[in-house]
This record gives sequence, C-alpha cells and structure tokens, in this order.
Amino acid sequence: MSEDKETKQPIFVDEAVIFVAGGKGGDGCVSFRREKFVPLGGPNGGDGGKGGDVILEADPQLSTLIDYRFHRHYRAGRGQHGKGKNRHGRAGEDIILRVPLGTLVYDVKTNELIADLTQPHQRAIAARGGKGGRGNTHFVTPTNSAPRIAEKGEEGEARWIRLELHLLAEVGIIGLPNVGKSTLLSRISSAHPKIAPYPFTTIHPVLGVVRLNDFNSFVMADIPGLIEGSHKGKGLGITFLRHIRRCRLLLHLLDATRDDLLCDYQTVNNELKLYDEQLASYPQIVAVNKIDLLTPAQLNKKARELNEEGITPFFISALKGEGVRRLIYEIGNKLKSLPNPKDI
Repeated sequence: MSEDKETKQPIFVDEAVIFVAGGKGGDGCVSFRREKFVPLGGPNGGDGGKGGDVILEADPQLSTLIDYRFHRHYRAGRGQHGKGKNRHGRAGEDIILRVPLGTLVYDVKTNELIADLTQPHQRAIAARGGKGGRGNTHFVTPTNSAPRIAEKGEEGEARWIRLELHLLAEVGIIGLPNVGKSTLLSRISSAHPKIAPYPFTTIHPVLGVVRLNDFNSFVMADIPGLIEGSHKGKGLGITFLRHIRRCRLLLHLLDATRDDLLCDYQTVNNELKLYDEQLASYPQIVAVNKIDLLTPAQLNKKARELNEEGITPFFISALKGEGVRRLIYEIGNKLKSLPNPKDI
C-alpha cells in the first residue's frame, strides 16, 4: 500500500473506477455414443460450464481503495467446453475483489447503485458470468434423433463500475479548518492524524475508536475542514461531505479564538444543507475548543453570544484536556438515545 512520504501513513483513496467482466460460458458439445454393438448411438454431448463471476467482498481489515487505482481491469475465468459421454464443462473461476466496509458500488453508465457493502464479509456480484451452452442431447426431437447442433456459451456481463468509500463512523467531527478536530481525536482515541497550525492539515478522514469503559465505545471520524463553497467541491468539500452521511451524531467544533463563532457555526451548517438537506437535520453537539487561549471574561462573552441563539456548547481544550472527558461521556449518552443508522 502506498504511503504519504511525510506522515508515513497509508494514502487514503475513497473513489476508484474499474472494469469488471464475468467469464464466458463454455460451449456445448456435439457428440454421439460410439459403442461396439450400438452403431447408431444417440447424442451424448455435455453442456458447457458457466463463466465465473466478479464478486465484491467487504473486508474489515481494509481502509482504502488505493489498490484499484493501479489495477483497473478484472475478468473472471471462462467456463470449460462440454465433452462427450455427457460430461459437462467445469465452471469458470470466480474473482473476489476485497473492498473496505462502507463501499458503495455504482454502474458508471447508468449511475445505478449496485451494492452498499456495510457488513463484514458481505458480498455482491459486480459482473455475472455467462451461461454455458447446451450440448446436443438437448436438441433431440421426434424427427431428429441425432442432432448435430449445440449452443455456444454466452458472453459474461461486462461494465465499468465506480467504487465509493463512505466511512462507517457513529460520530463525525465537523467544523472549519484548523479548529482542533485532529487534536481532539488524537487525545480521546488511538488515532494519530497529522496535526499542524495551518488549514487543511487533514486531507482525508481519519477514524478513531473512543472507549468510555471496558464495555462501551464508539467510532469517531475526523472530517477534514469544511469551508464556504464545500457543497460545490471547493476545498475538496464534496469528497469530505459524503463521509458525514453515515454518522449518527455530529460533533460541531468551533475555535474560541475566532471573532464570530455564530457565523462560523452557520457557515458549516449551511454547507451541510446545500449539499444534502438531510445532513442539516442530523443531531449535533457543539463544542468550543482552545479555551486555554482565552480569559474567563472572554469565554463568558462567547457563551452569551451562542446562548442567545439557542446554542449551549461545551467548552474544551483538546490540547490541555480540559472538559474533554465530560464531552465524550455526553456523546456516549446521546448515542444511546439515537436510532441505529440507516443505510444511505
């Protein structure tokens, strides 16, 4: 798997287009019984074998579609031809392509959703193999007891498909760039996203498991920063926004050092709404980060401004750990009251 030379982390690829083709079916056989004392034996041509299928399987050990950027053509094995003595041809070998959990599969030509692979080891057929041709035993009629015809095997299904990886996380951290999303995730989970004091440090979503105790945990995703125009693709916004769709709860992080927190809050929510109105209705918990950089008086002013708009945020310092434990327990409690995520 490829790595980012600077971070030494696997490169995240969340979309790939590949060509898949099922194997051709084997031809049926024209054959007749040839026995010593049966000079006019009947037909005994076997059927051709079915062509192999191209199968997609969800593998929980995978986290990227990077392999499909370099190898783009996949064709299953062809079925063997039928033989005499009613021997049928062997079926062609299937090809199994392993993809990460959360992969959606689309037909490129029709944009039809073929499969949504959300369960470990769930499978879907991307291209079916062709049927094997029938041998001449199938063509006997009252007027033709020795047919010299057999069917050719069918061609397998062939098409271009698009693979899209939508992360499977219960909680998505959203917010403008550089508000501390990566710092928070690195503090409360074992994930180690790249952290630096400039926008778009995180260029792909990062997953982390947050453990409340020995029996309770949840998966959180650090979604790269959203900016105005993200719903149109600005700043790779559409690439990022798609990963929020599977979350059950959004943690909206604000930067306490910025001048207008309400404006920042509205900017991000407006991008959600413009991309998909359903996203704007997802439940949110709001947290104001970097409180270690402000005085108590400044924090009180920020709180009043948000409270006046009906927003009651948590105040935290992801860097120092202040207020973080209370926040994650609130997230855990909130998740208990939410329904299971729907397949989207």
